[in-house]
Amino acid sequence: MAKKASAHFRTYRNPNGPVITTVARPIIEAEGLYFKDIDGSGTVSAVNDWRLPAAQRAAAYVKLMTADEKIAQLFISDWRMGPKYPSPRLPGHVAAPDESGVLDEAEVHQKTIFGEQHLPGTTTLIKDWFARHTIVRENAQPEDMADYLNQLQAVAEECERFVPVSVASNSRNENGELVFGMNDAGGVFPTWPGTLGIAAAVKGSGIGVADEWAQAVRRSWEACNLRKGYMYMADCMTDPRWQRSYGTFGEDPALISEIMAHIIPLIQGSEEGVTDTGVAVTTKHFPGGGARENGFDPHYAAGQWNVYATPGSLQKYHMPGFKAAVEKHTSSIMPYYSKPAAHKSAVQQDCQGQDVCFDPYGFAYNRVFIHDILRGQMGFEGYINSDTGIVHNMKWGVEMLDEPERIGFAVNHAGVDVISGLFDNAYGREAYDRATNGYYDTHTLPEGITPDMVTLNDAVLDRAVSRTLTEMFALGMFENTYRDARKAVEICADPADWAHAEAAHRQSVVLLKNDGTLPLTAERCAGKKVYAEAFCKKPEAGAAATRALRSMLAEDVTLTADYREADMAILFVSPSSGDYFTATAGYLELDICEDKKVPNVDELCRPMQETHRETTLSGAGRIAEIAASVHARGGKVIANINFPLAWLVGNVERHADALTAGFETYPAATLDILFGRCCPTGKLPITLPRGDEVLAVNQDGVCISPNDVPGYDKDRYMPEAMKDENGKAYAYRDAHGSYYELNFGLRYE
Repeated sequence: MAKKASAHFRTYRNPNGPVITTVARPIIEAEGLYFKDIDGSGTVSAVNDWRLPAAQRAAAYVKLMTADEKIAQLFISDWRMGPKYPSPRLPGHVAAPDESGVLDEAEVHQKTIFGEQHLPGTTTLIKDWFARHTIVRENAQPEDMADYLNQLQAVAEECERFVPVSVASNSRNENGELVFGMNDAGGVFPTWPGTLGIAAAVKGSGIGVADEWAQAVRRSWEACNLRKGYMYMADCMTDPRWQRSYGTFGEDPALISEIMAHIIPLIQGSEEGVTDTGVAVTTKHFPGGGARENGFDPHYAAGQWNVYATPGSLQKYHMPGFKAAVEKHTSSIMPYYSKPAAHKSAVQQDCQGQDVCFDPYGFAYNRVFIHDILRGQMGFEGYINSDTGIVHNMKWGVEMLDEPERIGFAVNHAGVDVISGLFDNAYGREAYDRATNGYYDTHTLPEGITPDMVTLNDAVLDRAVSRTLTEMFALGMFENTYRDARKAVEICADPADWAHAEAAHRQSVVLLKNDGTLPLTAERCAGKKVYAEAFCKKPEAGAAATRALRSMLAEDVTLTADYREADMAILFVSPSSGDYFTATAGYLELDICEDKKVPNVDELCRPMQETHRETTLSGAGRIAEIAASVHARGGKVIANINFPLAWLVGNVERHADALTAGFETYPAATLDILFGRCCPTGKLPITLPRGDEVLAVNQDGVCISPNDVPGYDKDRYMPEAMKDENGKAYAYRDAHGSYYELNFGLRYE
């Protein structure tokens, strides 16, 4: 068993060449240079020679690997850290630490929405299963993350042939509620607002905000030896009921493209792709997840369709961000779970203006989108990493195939290189064996699908594995395999990065409404009693947030615990809707409401007469009560709403004299705006819907505002009878006549 790597790796420095670090691999000295013995040959082979291009080394290495070793490279799945960080997916699991105390050697039976599997300890996974792609979700401190990742590599170095462990993570440099599969981690690395907040800040303060953020992402991740990010989303938000809206850069294709074009080179290390000081970016979710059918999420069956009801919407709104990512050589791309709904869509064109053939397969199985459009027309040269669970649970369009066939169909037919969800080595081997063992002499496939489409062979394996190995060689993971955990702590605590992040929080605040109440100068607050309360979906969360808010306000104003004696109220409103992995009984609720009666939906997602109750904010009705009392005393109400989704704001706006918007923005940053310590500069990256009437779904399941068109353009397709004197129907209009639409944001006079 390898000892704790972070304290015991050796370092060799090449003049004008890479630094080499090793725990267990021999070092070859030749021509005054150092080379790591990666392939075990003891020579400066093509695999070991860092002077050769990454792709050439990868092509040489796959020829040395066995079929089973290559099959193991097709899969990526969650893995767990050691006993210090219990897995968020395995409540009650007791880790069995290795002698380093960093890895978990216990066996575990894991059952999740993505599938079910009996898993070994970490060393067995790496040495016997030869798994080399894992996902980490624990919110570990930098030193612990570096120690853990170093130790994984130390075990991998003990194998006959060394292939590093490529560990991926969802983004970690944005603020937000920590929810499994959404925001797995946050607050440890330099922490910006949510991506919608970054978009709001960029709109108001310029692209430099995104540049500073991307540079901090690269530094913090690389310092901890975390070299692959499932980030960021190039999806254009078009249906506001899509729960993943929170992770987008909003609804403006031009802004999304600009941000992607800036951050990918800065995170990866160059304009030409990944470097040995960069972090590989996986852009998601091709060809855009925003075209949800009435917001339903494809983690469940109701959301399995992408609907393109509007002619030209695919190319106009949904593809630009991905084109920008491809032009900047994003290392990999993640297709979405869903499949195109030909029966509900208008004719769409590809990048060459030809009509798109909507094959009825999920995008990870869809050769038209991956092979023809993404690779053939857009020129993508990286690798395809599927979203999690496509083989077992989110198998939309290929339900008629069994697991080995789904693997073969994704990898061989569509061109996927890594499948996320489980370590399906046995199913992969079965897909490989079926190519030659006569299985299809006695087994029939669905019409239009042939055995060569659903099996694996050596050429297909070499193609897929050489792509992922190329990334690892280019990242320098074979040579400089380890990181100094103490240095990771120092880099992640860089005061400059944290200061830039704090500035971005302030820049993300959007001033939506102000009757002159703001800023809350000392003169305006003098002699006033201020009531402060925070509202959340869960009452206990609201109570905790209220205590924190009052503590932050204590030095600025005179607080009262009774709103009936208040001259001013400051209300922080943080609604929440739906469950990420579970279908709701109806459409995702966007109203800021409590116990609201709404329709159920049937098996075809059409509204029913049956109803259920929805709450997005506990105590929502009290906002009106507090405002009425304060206004009766001649006072003012200031409200802030947090926007992970495009809320219907009427139940707050109509009671507020001043209103701000945040996007997982620190409350302290919002208070800086309210008290005039900073001027508001943020601009809305999304359009806020007017009300339920512009989201109404008819008895055929068709929304009155098209699912595939962003909010700023929906008025082009809205009924004339719904439009006001300015020709606007969709955007919310406040008491002052302002439309809460894309790019809106006030400043102090």
